[in-house]
Amino acid sequence: MAHAFESTDATAHQLDLNTPAIRQARIDLAACFRMAARLGLGEGICNHFSFVVPGHDELFLVNPYGLAFAEVTASSLLICDFDGGVVMGEGAPEATAFHIHAQLHRLNPGARAAFHTHMPHATALCLLEGDPFVWAGQTALKFYDRLSVDEDYNGLALDAAEGERIARAAGDAAVVMLKNHGPLVLGPSIAEAWDDLYYLERAAEVQLKAMASGRPLKPVAPAIAHAACQQMLQGNADSARLHLDSVKRQLMRLEPDYRD
Repeated sequence: MAHAFESTDATAHQLDLNTPAIRQARIDLAACFRMAARLGLGEGICNHFSFVVPGHDELFLVNPYGLAFAEVTASSLLICDFDGGVVMGEGAPEATAFHIHAQLHRLNPGARAAFHTHMPHATALCLLEGDPFVWAGQTALKFYDRLSVDEDYNGLALDAAEGERIARAAGDAAVVMLKNHGPLVLGPSIAEAWDDLYYLERAAEVQLKAMASGRPLKPVAPAIAHAACQQMLQGNADSARLHLDSVKRQLMRLEPDYRD
């Protein structure tokens, strides 16, 4: 087993890690970092997005420690294995990024993409007692049947055991609200994870604004909330793809170096 964050470039030479599918995944993931930065969803040089490498289920792309979201490019993304080896790229992942994402991808095969940020509004909901959402806004209903809450904050994820605990708490949920910490978004594709991340933050922002009014919130009846969630899931993959396409078009005008 490789030691944590040991370079294993020899492994890269034995694998084809420059396929068109992997190149596209790098571009798409870099686009998510850049737009997240533009929307104020990052936090310093912390927070991390990852994606299982196409064609290599034992490897994942992740951002290197030390770069802000606004600095990430397609080529700067690392390829890591689940044992702590950096198979391709310069630098190393932030420690909690490795321990959370390696275990998520190892234990949750459906979680091809895993996005974790301390984006302000969704994170604020993670700090409240009780359920994060009151299911009063239509945008929030996108997550009605797809959200779980991890109540057991246990400090920084600095070992595989804590990463595994978080992965098991996630189960098959698309969104995990880590209490006293922040949100985690999981998806079968980069586009779907991005779409959920974006709308989760907007839903949280609107709820907090409504709460700040001091007036009671009006929850949607559970049966209607469930039905609305299912409606939103119809065609969700196509809608998410179009959303990410729009992000990449904007970035091509504003900061095309994200593809480098």
